[in-house]
Amino acid sequence: MTSDDLFAISADWLKSLEVASSTGDVASFVSHFLSDGWIRDLLCFSWNFRSLSGPNEIHGFLSEVVDGKPRIEHSGLRDFKLDDHTVNAPSPFKLPGPQCIEGIQGAFTFSITQPAALGRGFFRLTQDVDGRWKALTLFTNMQDLVGYEESLADQHGLYEDRGITWEEDVDGRFRAIEADPTVLIIGGGLSGLMTAARLRRLGIRALVIEKNARVGDSWRQRYPNLTLHTPAVLYSPYPSTFPKYIPKGKLANFLDSYAVDHGTCTTRHPARWTVEVQRGDQTVFINPKHLVLATGSGSPRVPTWNEWTNSKEPCIHSDLHKGHRAIPRQTRCRCGCGKSHVSISYGNASADICQDFVAHGAAEVTMAQRSATCVVSSMNLSGGAQHMKMLDKELHEALSKVGFNLTWELSPGSGEVGVAGFVFKRLAAGTMLDIGCGKLIIEGKVKIKQGQDISHPDKDGITFKDGSKLPADVIVLAYGLTDYEPLLGNEITDQLPPEVWGLDSEGELNQIYRPSGRPGLWFAIGGFPISRFFS
Repeated sequence: MTSDDLFAISADWLKSLEVASSTGDVASFVSHFLSDGWIRDLLCFSWNFRSLSGPNEIHGFLSEVVDGKPRIEHSGLRDFKLDDHTVNAPSPFKLPGPQCIEGIQGAFTFSITQPAALGRGFFRLTQDVDGRWKALTLFTNMQDLVGYEESLADQHGLYEDRGITWEEDVDGRFRAIEADPTVLIIGGGLSGLMTAARLRRLGIRALVIEKNARVGDSWRQRYPNLTLHTPAVLYSPYPSTFPKYIPKGKLANFLDSYAVDHGTCTTRHPARWTVEVQRGDQTVFINPKHLVLATGSGSPRVPTWNEWTNSKEPCIHSDLHKGHRAIPRQTRCRCGCGKSHVSISYGNASADICQDFVAHGAAEVTMAQRSATCVVSSMNLSGGAQHMKMLDKELHEALSKVGFNLTWELSPGSGEVGVAGFVFKRLAAGTMLDIGCGKLIIEGKVKIKQGQDISHPDKDGITFKDGSKLPADVIVLAYGLTDYEPLLGNEITDQLPPEVWGLDSEGELNQIYRPSGRPGLWFAIGGFPISRFFS
C-alpha cells in the first residue's frame, strides 16, 4: 500500500469512529473493533485504567450510566484528528506468526468533554473476514486537563526584573511547600521524585520526605558493582556522556541534582492526613490532602532460623551488602585465601554479587538457585518471549548443561510469559538480565546448588532442607523484598485491596498510580518507564 492508501484507510476509520463517539452510539463504536479487539483506556472514559477485550466487554463498559448518561456520552470524546507528522503518520505493520497478517497503525488526537481535557490515541487496524478494516487495538490516553496544563515556566532561568536569584527562588518555593503541602510523598527515590516533578509542573505543592540523608542514597548505599539498565527520568535526559548501563553512584548523583532542578522539595486542613515525621531529633506533623507512598517494593526479606546464633560467618541481605571490600578483614576473601562465598537466590542481585566475588579472587563462589530463573541476555532484550528465547538459545543450552534451571512461566503449566510477565507480576523477581554472570556459570567459576532452600546456617556454612551441606565463609541473601512497608497502621491497611503491584483481571497494575481504594492515598511504585509515564 502507498502512503496515500494508508492515510485514506486510517482517516475513514477514524472519522467513522468519531461520529459514533460524538453521538453516543455505543453499538456503532463497538462495531469498529474486531471480534477479538482490545481497547485500553487511561482516564478518558473513567478516572481509572481499563483494558477490555471483545465486543461484550467494550459495550458493557461504554454503556454504564454515569451521572444519568451512558459512559460514552458522558465522556464525550470528539474532534478526532489523525496525526500526520512523520513519526506518527499511518504506517504498515505485520502481526507475528506464520500467517504474516498486515495492518495499519497510527496516532491521533482528540478532545474530552467531561472533564474538559485533551487526549492522544493510537490504533492498529487489520481486515476482518469480509475485508473491512477494524481495530485490533485502540489506546486512548488523557494528555492534559484544560486549564491545568503542565507549566513551562522557569525554563530560561530568568526572573522578573532579576530581583531574585535562582537559589532564592528555590529556597522560597521549598519554604512555601513545607508550610502547606497539598501532597506528601513518602520516598525520595525515582518514583517519588518524578511524581513530585510532574505535580510541580501542574502547580500542585508536593513535599517529598526521604529517610536517607541524601536523595539517591537508596542506590548510592547498595553493593559497589550495581549498574542500572534503565531509560531516562521524566523531563531530564541523561547526558550524552553517560554509559548505557549507569553505575549506581552516577545515577544517585544525577537524582540528587534532579531533585533540585525540578523543584522537588525534599526534607528530613479539611479531609487531610496527619503524618508524623521524625526529622533529626525533632518530631514534625504534616497535614497533606493526599499521601503518596513511593517507598519502593518494601524492606529486605530476611528469613529467621533457630540455629542462627551458631553461625560464625557473615550473613547479610543483598540490599545491605557493600561489596567485597566491606567484608570484615578476618574473613575477607583475597586471591588464594581459600574462602568460600555463597549467594542465596537466583536473580539480578545474586548474579551481580557473584560477579563481584569472582572478580576479586574468591576461591569458590556458589549461587544457591532455589527455583528456576527467567534469563535473558542484555543484548537481546526485545520482542516477545519466543523471540528472546530464540536469540538466547546458545546461552540457555549452555546454562542447562551445567545444571542451571530455566523457566519462562510464572508457575508450572501457566504458560510462557517471558521477562515482561515476571516484571509486571513480580517486580522482576525470578529474572536475571545477564551481563556476564551466565558466562561465569558456564565456565564453572560460579557453581550452582540446585533446587534447595536453606534449613539453617551453622558454624561450618549452610545446611539445606534436604540435609545437604555447603561450606561457606560469607553468605549473601538475595531473597528480594517484602511488600510495601506498613507505614499506615492496621486500621487503614485492612481497608485496602489485598495486592499492590501485580496484574488485575484486565491486565492493569493493581493500585499503581490509580485509585487505591482509600481516598487521598496513592502508590507510586515501579521502574523508570512506569514512573516516567504514569506519574
